Amino acid sequence: MSDGSSWIEIVLLAMLAAFIGLRLVSVLGKRTGHERAVGDAFRPGVAEIAAPGVLTSPKIRSAVAVPTGTDGTLAPALQSLVDADPAFNPESFVGGARSAYTMILEAFWSSDARRLEGLVSDEIHENFVTAISERDGVRLANSLDGIDSAAITNAEMIGQMAEVTVRFNARVTIAGVAATTVDIWTFSRHIGSREPAWLLIATDDVTPGDGNLDA
Repeated sequence: MSDGSSWIEIVLLAMLAAFIGLRLVSVLGKRTGHERAVGDAFRPGVAEIAAPGVLTSPKIRSAVAVPTGTDGTLAPALQSLVDADPAFNPESFVGGARSAYTMILEAFWSSDARRLEGLVSDEIHENFVTAISERDGVRLANSLDGIDSAAITNAEMIGQMAEVTVRFNARVTIAGVAATTVDIWTFSRHIGSREPAWLLIATDDVTPGDGNLDA
């Protein structure tokens, strides 16, 4: 009897083990060799690769619009600036340059060096301050009567610096005498900067006169 009961116990234990094994499989599942690896919490996971055959639409680059009065051959140069800084708009830039031209001239003539801050580079600011000091801060009786034209004459990327040169044809009154002037100014901006302002970094007079800047 003891032998028979031992066999019964063995069979019951075997059935119990089989039952437990089936339950574990149903709960945990089977390893098939295609399971996703568990990520390491201290190492970023590798981005999943898109399935073959899935294509993304390429970005269409629109042709840059050359501002009125600017030589059309500068389109590639202007495009290089737009590629580097998509926020750059040549037409808007020219409008801003006209405003800066007016503000800088009026500040210089009125001997107000503080108004030049944020509009010109440190070097240009120093030159203007020196010129103002040499005339003992006397306010010049000059006025800007109008800007007949403003056209971009050069545009280029120098490292991360965008530089754009503008030719201004303007009418001014110098000490009560009406005159015309042609100024070529170069503005610069670091495209990686959050500061949107362009700074005047160089000036040149094509028509020298008492009312023109030459820095």
